[in-house]
Amino acid sequence: MDFAARITRHPLAADPDRAQHVLSLLPALDPSLAALVGGAAGCSPYLAGLLQQEAEWLPGALGHDDVVARETAGFEDLGAEDLAIALRRAKRRVALYTALADLGGVWPLEQVTAVLSDLADRAVDLALRAHVAQERRRGKLPPSDAECGGLFALAMGKGGARELNYSSDIDLIVLFDETAYAEADQQEARAALIRATRKMTALLSEVTAHGYVFRTDLRLRPDASVTPVCISTAAALAYYEAEGRTWERAAFIKARAAAGDVAAGERFLRELRPFVWRKHLDFAAIQDAHDMRLRIRDHKGLGGRLEIPSHNMKLGRGGIREIEFFTQTRQLIAGGRDPGLRQRDTVGGLAALAAKGWIPADVAQHLTDHYREHRDIEHRIQMVNDAQTHCLPKDRSGIALIAAMMGKDDPDAWSARLRTRLEHVHELTETFFAPGEIVQRPSISAESQAIIDRWHAYPALRSLRAQQIFKRVEPQLLSRMARTGHPAEALGRFDGFLSGLPAGVQIFSLFEANPQLIDLLVDICGSAPGLAAYLSRHSAVLDAVLGGSFFSPWPGAQGLRTEAEQMLQSALTGPGGGYEAALDAARRWAHEWHFRVGVHHLRGLIDADEAAVQYADIADACIAALVPVTLADFARKHGTPPGRGAVVLGMGSLGARTLNAGSDLDLIVIYDAQGAEGSDGPRPLAARPYYSRLTQALITAVSAPTAEGRLFEVDMRLRPSGRQGPVATAIQSFESYQMTEAWTWEHLALTRARVVAVAGEGAGRLAEDIEALRLAVLRRRGTDPRVMPDLADMRERIFTAKPIDGRWEAKIGPGRLQDIDLLAQSLALRAGDPARGTLAQLRAGRRAGLITTADADRLASIWRLLWRLHASGRLLTAKPLNLDEIGLGGQEFLLRESGVGSIPELEERLRAACAESAGLIDAALTAEASVAPA
Repeated sequence: MDFAARITRHPLAADPDRAQHVLSLLPALDPSLAALVGGAAGCSPYLAGLLQQEAEWLPGALGHDDVVARETAGFEDLGAEDLAIALRRAKRRVALYTALADLGGVWPLEQVTAVLSDLADRAVDLALRAHVAQERRRGKLPPSDAECGGLFALAMGKGGARELNYSSDIDLIVLFDETAYAEADQQEARAALIRATRKMTALLSEVTAHGYVFRTDLRLRPDASVTPVCISTAAALAYYEAEGRTWERAAFIKARAAAGDVAAGERFLRELRPFVWRKHLDFAAIQDAHDMRLRIRDHKGLGGRLEIPSHNMKLGRGGIREIEFFTQTRQLIAGGRDPGLRQRDTVGGLAALAAKGWIPADVAQHLTDHYREHRDIEHRIQMVNDAQTHCLPKDRSGIALIAAMMGKDDPDAWSARLRTRLEHVHELTETFFAPGEIVQRPSISAESQAIIDRWHAYPALRSLRAQQIFKRVEPQLLSRMARTGHPAEALGRFDGFLSGLPAGVQIFSLFEANPQLIDLLVDICGSAPGLAAYLSRHSAVLDAVLGGSFFSPWPGAQGLRTEAEQMLQSALTGPGGGYEAALDAARRWAHEWHFRVGVHHLRGLIDADEAAVQYADIADACIAALVPVTLADFARKHGTPPGRGAVVLGMGSLGARTLNAGSDLDLIVIYDAQGAEGSDGPRPLAARPYYSRLTQALITAVSAPTAEGRLFEVDMRLRPSGRQGPVATAIQSFESYQMTEAWTWEHLALTRARVVAVAGEGAGRLAEDIEALRLAVLRRRGTDPRVMPDLADMRERIFTAKPIDGRWEAKIGPGRLQDIDLLAQSLALRAGDPARGTLAQLRAGRRAGLITTADADRLASIWRLLWRLHASGRLLTAKPLNLDEIGLGGQEFLLRESGVGSIPELEERLRAACAESAGLIDAALTAEASVAPA
């Protein structure tokens, strides 16, 4: 379709005489095109001048939208002087074509700004290359194979986002890759590239008889007042790492490698990602952005009443900058966690934020519509005289001209509509930046005030900024605590949480921007001191609550494994990545999921049974994802695993998939060298030390504390020969040991063994063989008549060594969880059944005729009660359950989980259940002893 056929609107000529004069130079135009050309000339002296200059060129050019490529074709071969003239001619033509396409509705806003940005990229690239070549011809630039001498320009601001306005200047940061030169040549190269950069700027910016190309601004570079116009990438990275500020982070959201050695520019931006995109949600950036907005308003005098005449469409109330700040600040907050939010353009950023649930879809749509129309008005203001201004005219006649350029003949109605839209933008964005409602501090008792008075001595409140933010948050915290059923307990727990925080700015900013998190924190502090303590150690997990999926359905074991693998891969290969970064990422990821399970359990979204499986899913995913990462790191030094590889078995609660909030992991490692003597790496190892050291590396990967804390405690005492045995066991040794040497308690433990990870190409088949071996051991050793006598002896020793720890002990003691677990394991062992969980093992014993249906059902029911009490207690506290210490909120949680109405009733049910269970287990052992052979 040709240009004229795509015209959907046209300006109304404010100066008909000027319009007619221009049209006389362009006879025989299509009527719609004539209306567009006449309207443009009649509204804009600048466009009228371009139309007169390019009257011969225009008719033949309008059929080609690729105006930048056509008008700059062959410019690579021009010297600097000829290039300066040629680029100015290209600028005139692109500006004219773009104005007509914009005014006529032929191009949407995004195409208008993209073409202007493409011209800027092309002009900067040509100018850089011309002057680098000039320095090279003069012998001033040392030899280098790098593209454009390693020199590149980053397009910043609107240029980086491909959103240049009609008369925009261009913001650039020009850098060079110092590694493109020998160390001895770097200073000489630096001097030459600085000269090339200055000449590039002059070529584009100077106003000559032919006009100018682009006003060029290099002041966004690091420490612009003292640094040259071009610095090395190493110097720039060092600056941003040590001194970079929030406004510079925001600027780099839009940064794009646009000219020169673009590949080097893209490498630099990848290295800079950790500075721009923080790994945690960055709500502290909100206050910085708000302060920046206020400083701009004050400096420009734009903070007063909204008046349409002289209103600044960019910086004024409800203007373009408010929409951009709104978008960029939210991108800064969450873009470190979600790369999908890292859109350079404003419209794309709003769409991504809405898609990810960070802003309502209707807000994104309203702001997008307002942004597009604001930019249209901005372009028309600039088209009048090619002036880099964003302010509407001062008088009614000037406003009428802008309205006419938009095809409107009623300036008052146009102004009223614009005022409504500006107010709407301000309303939508100001509620995000401005502080929320003032909450009155509730009345405080003397005891509570004594607690509050010591807060300012805590590490989290040492900095002035943390104190300022907390002062705004504190009334909301105290008010919400006062409304809980147990305010004194909530305050005491919050005190424990606050005292454990190493720093406060980020988390206090998080609370200020998201008051719903205060409700969650108060809920935790009022009910679960253990979870509150966990939160103080890992406060970054609150990020996950805002991520959009915190309350989504559980992804399942496979979904978690896939996510963990992708997360670790990203940590390994991303900027600043590597093995240590992967270990940190695994800890952050697991802490967030662990916290989610705890919150869901506390709030009754899941029960203790579901929590047990979910905690196990998290552990499985972590181990399964870390094993190949650890193996790859280990193999770089010592080669690939000899033989078929190794298998990690989860034992105990992990194998049975009944973990709680405080569980450690019981693991053993079995390998099969399959006759191989050793590995084949740079530092080869024999098979046994290879797998032993690999296992130690895995234990370290899982259990060592890093900057992000610890992942899991690991216990390997269930391996053959316990602490004295090797940390990794050959499958042949494992089979021999289990068949001939293992104690009954080791066979009982084997009933819960489960493969959770494999290492090595042949380890999948090895896992199948180990499971087959496990069942063979159970079926052979389970017939041993010593199983039940050994179990009876084991019970006595356990009861003697570990007396009941408090009246609320649910795990250790006669008739309690461990006691039922051991009986269930003995049933699975004697039945040779693959069942691993206690309830499944009780059913297996019933099927095998080893226990009556009534006894199995009753023990299962008691086990569920005890498990819910134990698992819930472990969420509340890491110490033995003490109802006075967990307080009334914790007691209510226990009552809800156990399904009883009062604490005395729960105590009686616990006592009666344990006594009944112990009696049933005693009876089972006595019955077995009476039929055992002498």
